[in-house]
Amino acid sequence: MGTNRPNGSLYTKIENRTATIEFGHPASNSFVRELLDRLTDELKNISSNEAVTVVVLRSEGERAFCAGASFDELLAISNPDEGTTFFSGFANVINAMRECTQPIIGRVQGKAVGGGVGLIAACDYVFASEASAIRLSELSIGIAPLVIEPAVQRKIGIAGFTELALSPAEWKNAYWAQEKGLYSKVFNSIKEMDKELEFFMASLASYNPEALRAIKKILWEDTTSWSELLTKRAEISGKLALSPASKEKLKSLKK
Repeated sequence: MGTNRPNGSLYTKIENRTATIEFGHPASNSFVRELLDRLTDELKNISSNEAVTVVVLRSEGERAFCAGASFDELLAISNPDEGTTFFSGFANVINAMRECTQPIIGRVQGKAVGGGVGLIAACDYVFASEASAIRLSELSIGIAPLVIEPAVQRKIGIAGFTELALSPAEWKNAYWAQEKGLYSKVFNSIKEMDKELEFFMASLASYNPEALRAIKKILWEDTTSWSELLTKRAEISGKLALSPASKEKLKSLKK
């Protein structure tokens, strides 16, 4: 069962040198701003914890992995500052993930939309089930996937990102995502995925922590500009959310 808390839930368990971070929200594990802030802070705390060698990022339940940012909060944006603040939520999480000193392993059990795809792309290695289709729906609601673009393009290239971004109504299946490099491994069932993930994490956690941290550092060495870049993207996205075309589309979806 998932959480019924309107601001979502976030739990961390540290065991055998592995930190497992689990987030949840009743709206298909979407993110309200408070939950994004909590995840950002938790990633920063884990990053400085020398007792942790590797991190697993997962969501609650067996259905959707993440439906992206809160639609209700998007609807509530009324000025540019609020827009920047809203879109900075995922910017901060992605930056915290790339700056985290430990490798982050994603566990994806179901569909991911928008910011959820960005979250997956910011993981260093990803296990997914066959049910884990992906979609970038932003254009269909009058905005664009600007904040998550650097992370997604880094994994699947400009051609793959373009295919996702310009077909906002089309789901891409898990094997497409694996072929493009977003998913590392895809499994027939959640049960099979979790069995292999447990074995993988036990092995990974047994390796030299300094070597793992060194690998993590070089994986992201060309992304130091993202702190500024993603903030700028958040500002642009905030303005798009206030555009007449976007407001009209959002109102029609609310009805």
